[in-house]
Amino acid sequence: MTAPAPDPDFDLLWRQHSRRVLATLIRLLRDFDLAEEALHDAFLAAARKWPTGGVPANPSAWLISAGRFRAVDRLRRSGRFALAQADLALLTPDLDDAEEPDGPEDDQLRLIFACCHPALPPEGQVALTLRTVCGLTTEEIARAFLVRTPAMAQRIVRAKQRIKAEGLRYEIPGLAELPGRLDPVLRVIYLVFNEGYSAHSGQDMLRPDLSTEAIRLGRLMKQLLPQPEVLGLLGLMLIHDGRRAARQSPGGETVLLADQDRSLWDHGQIAEGVALIERAFASGQVGAYAVQGAIAALHSTAPSSEATDWAEILGLYTVLDRIAPSPVVRLNRAVALGKVHGPAAALRAIEALLADGTLAQYHPVYVAQAEMLHQLGRAPEALAALNTAIALCQLEPERRSLANRAATLLDAMGPTPP
Repeated sequence: MTAPAPDPDFDLLWRQHSRRVLATLIRLLRDFDLAEEALHDAFLAAARKWPTGGVPANPSAWLISAGRFRAVDRLRRSGRFALAQADLALLTPDLDDAEEPDGPEDDQLRLIFACCHPALPPEGQVALTLRTVCGLTTEEIARAFLVRTPAMAQRIVRAKQRIKAEGLRYEIPGLAELPGRLDPVLRVIYLVFNEGYSAHSGQDMLRPDLSTEAIRLGRLMKQLLPQPEVLGLLGLMLIHDGRRAARQSPGGETVLLADQDRSLWDHGQIAEGVALIERAFASGQVGAYAVQGAIAALHSTAPSSEATDWAEILGLYTVLDRIAPSPVVRLNRAVALGKVHGPAAALRAIEALLADGTLAQYHPVYVAQAEMLHQLGRAPEALAALNTAIALCQLEPERRSLANRAATLLDAMGPTPP
């Protein structure tokens, strides 16, 4: 049964179905490269058939079935069929059945666990999973890790080479093995959410498809392994996502937290997230995601920006820097330090981070530096820091917002004396 679709939007169909279809094909074929080839073959077949025959009622199931057929054809043509028959026996009896055995949602999470193979270095696990299973670009992953794109590309290539060299198989781990893979799996979900919540580049600040998918995976994780850090991550994502509607102006520019219309927030979703954070803290096993969730909860439950408990937030960032230290955590702590102890203290902390060099290409550090300089009355230096941030920022809505702030600051400075 098909629905009339004389001109299918294949870009949209790719975004909606490709990652989940690939997850199922990898599970069935047990070969990463073969599954990727089968995915592209399936979409080519769809491009030939769907414009005249219509989009199937279940596009994912059609694509999986088409991909499986074409994978077998590839193996036959390449002479690998005999070698692969033992594995293909698992899938060939039901090639005519277009239904997905376990559903793409389950396959997506299972494949994330499978790709986070303990034989790979932790960062290799996460990077490879983000690239292949979750569909993030190498550039997006590199920015998340604060490394250059060529270095990240090499990291992903090395992970794939090691898989082939050691004959690692993409097999779904048993329930008893899942806790041992929990950390990289949670990091994958967290980074997917981050890219959806605040994209690093392009025309759109928000990518709801990614943030919604991360929350869906987080809910599945809560059912599978309701451990404190799982609760913490899901709570953190729900709280942040609950503020989504207020994060952009009608013109598409970034709206800072302090300036957001809190009536636009999804307070029910925020309350659900806060309850999960409280459960995580009640367990006595507090990790990095729960601490970040507690910070987000303080921001989101304060009646106004002015009423935010910045002293408590500073304390939580101090804890976070102890259990999960990173330059970005220290930057956020510096901003909180400025709220509690004044801009001079914050500026010293920010300039120490800049001296280290790790955040030299990270535009938010210059935004924070500009704010502290502005508060200290050092307008020319603040403008220079803002201009550096603008030059580094690759997200167009944020660039416009920063450019407006720079223009306002320049106007306030008045004409340059002759």
